[in-house]
Amino acid sequence: MLGDYEKFKKNIYSMTQIDLNSYKEKQMRRRIDTLITKNKCQTYDVYVELIKKDKEKFEQFVNFLTINVSEFYRNPEQWKLLDREVIPELIQKFGKNIKIWSAACSTGDEPYSLVMAFSKHLPLNQIKVIATDIDKQVLAAAKVGLYNEKSIAGVPDEFKKKYFTKVGSSYQISNEIKSRVEFKEHNLLKDPYPSGCHLIVCRNVLIYFTEEAKEDIYKKFNQALTKDGVLFIGSTEQIMNYKELNYGRKSSFFFNRES
Repeated sequence: MLGDYEKFKKNIYSMTQIDLNSYKEKQMRRRIDTLITKNKCQTYDVYVELIKKDKEKFEQFVNFLTINVSEFYRNPEQWKLLDREVIPELIQKFGKNIKIWSAACSTGDEPYSLVMAFSKHLPLNQIKVIATDIDKQVLAAAKVGLYNEKSIAGVPDEFKKKYFTKVGSSYQISNEIKSRVEFKEHNLLKDPYPSGCHLIVCRNVLIYFTEEAKEDIYKKFNQALTKDGVLFIGSTEQIMNYKELNYGRKSSFFFNRES
């Protein structure tokens, strides 16, 4: 045993504002214990002292805590539906200044995919995506915009040719696309949400949260949307009580704010 986990959670919250109570405890504790053992620390207290003193170890911890599995155009069928139905409807209802928020954006694959998807319907200079994540390291990687072949496998060929340059065995996304995304640090559990969004995309992230935390986040997303604004969730997620939370269901992964 590594010691008092309750005390550890409080220490982490005071250092990072990350509330470990909102994560599924068994799963998260197992991951944290593995990391602590890997760093040759005997107790939670010793590990807390280590990450207080060592900036690199602190960043490693935050990076380890935030689960980053990301790829462009993940679940292509859903992106086809976004392109075919959702984006044209949003433009028809709200005009060309669509406010788009990519929440828990990880390494930038998703917000950059959104810019490319919207570029089929609007000129690039009219597209702006706010992209947020709790993890400084992945935001830094997102701003660099360098991806491996697997990450960009789902990108439509027209966009691969137009917006990516091969650098060694990696691919660099163009400044044209990068300039349309504004990256910010944001904690879904405690920070204020943007308001007046027409589209919020948050995919395959909330599965790691407790049911209470999930419901709270879905409520806040609803408040962040304008009436008829759309929430796009991941294929690993469901909103069972969507009606109670003021959503209408457009399809399995697209929900709109009702009133």
